[in-house]
Amino acid sequence: MTYPASPRTVPTRLRERVGYDRAAVHAVLDEAVLCHVGFVVDGRPVVLPQLHARVDDRLYLHGSTGARALRRATDGGLDVCVTVTLVDGLVLARSAFHHSMNYRSVVALGTATVVTDPEEKSAALSALVDAVVPGRSAGSRPADRRELAATTVLVLALEEVSLKVRTGPPSDDAEDLELPHWAGVLPLSTVAGTPEPAPDLTAGITVPDHVSDWHRWSAPPGSPPRAR
Repeated sequence: MTYPASPRTVPTRLRERVGYDRAAVHAVLDEAVLCHVGFVVDGRPVVLPQLHARVDDRLYLHGSTGARALRRATDGGLDVCVTVTLVDGLVLARSAFHHSMNYRSVVALGTATVVTDPEEKSAALSALVDAVVPGRSAGSRPADRRELAATTVLVLALEEVSLKVRTGPPSDDAEDLELPHWAGVLPLSTVAGTPEPAPDLTAGITVPDHVSDWHRWSAPPGSPPRAR
């Protein structure tokens, strides 16, 4: 199953790297720790890093009710461009020109609207917490009425979406293959360090499994998304 291509999601170059496979798009969105959200406020472009959570074909974002962009979203929605990028390796070529990265990236376009249904809003906030650390929503206090009132949740329907992927070794020119320079790929991955307890943590509270066992789910392009 694929997302339909649109004039805005078909690139002008390197079209062979772009795809619209739904499962592959979901896998990248699920693995990404954060996204970047672009929009226009008062005629000027703004791009902000945010946490995100995918539930089926909906992408949830959140922020303060006092934010200018989120206030605008209450009046018919906010046109956004949401991007995520996973860097899988640094591609080191013999020539400076052909250095690159192995990556998987998703671009989602559309109009984000405010979630007004209380049950959907609560479920979306739990999904946002679990998107960072699976199982964390059950291991923390849920938002109270005051906190819910201070938080705006946006939902973006995943309809106009594209996936771009680069894999493999460097693509040096034939005349450079005999140069005395190392070439190859330096793989990269996201790993967790040792959990650091809060200085005011009550004595006797141990690190829960969902924290100590945390790892960022990863799979090759085209693999099915993580169950959620």
